[in-house]
Amino acid sequence: MSRDRALDAEHPLTLPGFFDALADGDLLGGVCADCGQVLLPPRPACYACGSRDVTVAEQPREGTVYTHTAVHTPPPALADDAPYTVAVVELDGGGRLLGRVDADHDDVTIGDPVELRVREPTAAEREAALDYEAAWPVHLFEPR
Repeated sequence: MSRDRALDAEHPLTLPGFFDALADGDLLGGVCADCGQVLLPPRPACYACGSRDVTVAEQPREGTVYTHTAVHTPPPALADDAPYTVAVVELDGGGRLLGRVDADHDDVTIGDPVELRVREPTAAEREAALDYEAAWPVHLFEPR
């Protein structure tokens, strides 16, 4: 998919477009035609080289933990979830995506294989979200 159409809120190079595609089961990333950088979530300009020649392509759901941390002091609406694990995952296509990991922090190690899963947000997650984010699906990583 290219940027041939107008860049509006539904375009996959925007956050709403990214989450709409995710809700439909598609993990889309931007791919810079000039340097090959994979942009997750996608955006209309490459953060590596500044090019605006960015296309949209399906990305793999499998990857490895690049780095991770435990969240002990979350937003008040998510206090019952703490502590929880958040990681930057390097997907097998080269892009990196931040998300929660469905495992205790002590059970997660850099390099662990994980797979992306998408689900509906809980009531607490909807409460913590900004109004326009409340309907967006939640992505999290499960150990493989």
